[in-house]
Amino acid sequence: MTTPQASAQTAFAQHRITRLATQLPVHRAFHWLHLHQSQIRLWQLEFVAIPAPPFAEQQRAQWFAERFEALGLTNVHVDAEGNALGELLPDDDSGEAAALASTLLLSAHLDTVFPAGTDTVPREDGARILAPGVCDNGAGLSALLGLIAALKFAGIRPPLPILFAANVGEEGHGDLRGMRHLFTRGSYKGRIAAALALEGSGTSSVVTRALGSRRFRVTVDGPGGHSWSDAGTPNPITLIARALASLADLPALSLASHGPRTTLSPGVISGGTSINVIPSSASVELDLRSTDATQLDLLSDAVERTFAAVVETANQKQSVPVLLTIDTIGNRPAGELPDDAPLLHTLRAVDRHLGLRTETRIGSTDANLPLSLGIPAIALASGGTGGGIHTLGEWYDPTGRETALRRILLTLLDTAQTLPEQ
Repeated sequence: MTTPQASAQTAFAQHRITRLATQLPVHRAFHWLHLHQSQIRLWQLEFVAIPAPPFAEQQRAQWFAERFEALGLTNVHVDAEGNALGELLPDDDSGEAAALASTLLLSAHLDTVFPAGTDTVPREDGARILAPGVCDNGAGLSALLGLIAALKFAGIRPPLPILFAANVGEEGHGDLRGMRHLFTRGSYKGRIAAALALEGSGTSSVVTRALGSRRFRVTVDGPGGHSWSDAGTPNPITLIARALASLADLPALSLASHGPRTTLSPGVISGGTSINVIPSSASVELDLRSTDATQLDLLSDAVERTFAAVVETANQKQSVPVLLTIDTIGNRPAGELPDDAPLLHTLRAVDRHLGLRTETRIGSTDANLPLSLGIPAIALASGGTGGGIHTLGEWYDPTGRETALRRILLTLLDTAQTLPEQ
C-alpha cells in the first residue's frame, strides 16, 4: 500500500526529473548518445576481442584505462585488484577535496565466464554482434563508455565526484573481488555513498534485491584400493553421494511457498582414476543461494553437519580414517534496497518520464556487495537485446539502446544531485 509520504516522495522525484530533462547540458548529452551509436558499437567490437577470463582481466582493464584517459576523466588508474578507474569531478574540486568527498559509483564488470584460450573475436550478422561475453557484460561496458563521452561532451559537472569503474571479479569464482576492494579495502573505502552497476541487455529492468550465495568445495579422502579385493573400503564418491541425497531432502530447500526461496545445487563432482579402482579422493562443488542471509547461514551449517555425519559413520566401521575437508570458494552476500529508498524513487520517476514500466528483479550482481553494507545500489539494464548468455553462441543487438542510456544518465545525474541531501 502506498503511503502519503511515499506518494509525496514520488511526486517530488517526478518534478526533479522533469526539470532535469529540460536542461540544455542534459539535452546535449542526449544528442551525443543519439548521434554516436556507431562509435559505441565500434568500442564494443574492439574491447570484446580482448579476452577477460576470470583472474586474467589485465589487458582489457588497461584498454579501458586508456579510453578513460582519452575521454578526459581525472585520476585514471588501475587499482591493486585490477579495476580500471576514473573520476568526473565537480568544477570546484581540487585533488585533495575530491579524495575526501562522498562519491557516486557507476560500474560495469570487465570479466567473462569464459576460460583462457576462448576465441572472443566478434563477428557481425546484421545488427547483431556475436561473441562470447558480448552481452554479459559487453553491453554494460559499452554503455559505460558512451555515458562518459556524453557527459564530457555536454560539459556536465556533477555536484559530487562520480567514480567510473570497469571492475574485475563479478563472474564465478571471482566472488565480487573487484567490488570488495572498492568498498572494503581500497582508497574509496567509506566514500562511496551509492552505486549503479550496468549489467547486460534490456531497457526497463532493475535489480533491487541481491541474491546471496555460498560456494563450497567438499573433499573426502580415503585409503582407496581395488574394487574387488578391497571391497568394503569406504568409497569417497559413495560418501559424497549419500550426503548429497540427504541434503536434497532438507526442509530448508522447500521454502518457496512459506519463506525466502533457498536452493542448493552440486555443480561439479570429480575424483577417481579408473573404473576398477576405489578412489582415494573425491570432491564436489556446491552452490547455495537464498534471498535471506539467515537461510544461507542455516543451509551452510546443514552442509557441514551432513557431510560430517556421513564421514563419522564411515569411520566407525574401519581403522583407517576417512578425512573430510570443506573449503569456502565463494561468498556473495544477500541484501535488498528498501522500496522507499530515494534511489528507487528516482528510477521510477525516470521511467515514468521515459514511458517505461519499472521491472524490479532479484539477481546476483555487483550490487550485492554495497547492498549488503547498507549502501543504496541497483543493477541496471544497459539497453538492446541479447541471448545465449554464458555460451559460445552469445549475441547482442544494440538496436534501441539509446532509451536505456538516457534512463541511466537521468538516474545518475538526479542521484548525484540528491545524495548530498540524504
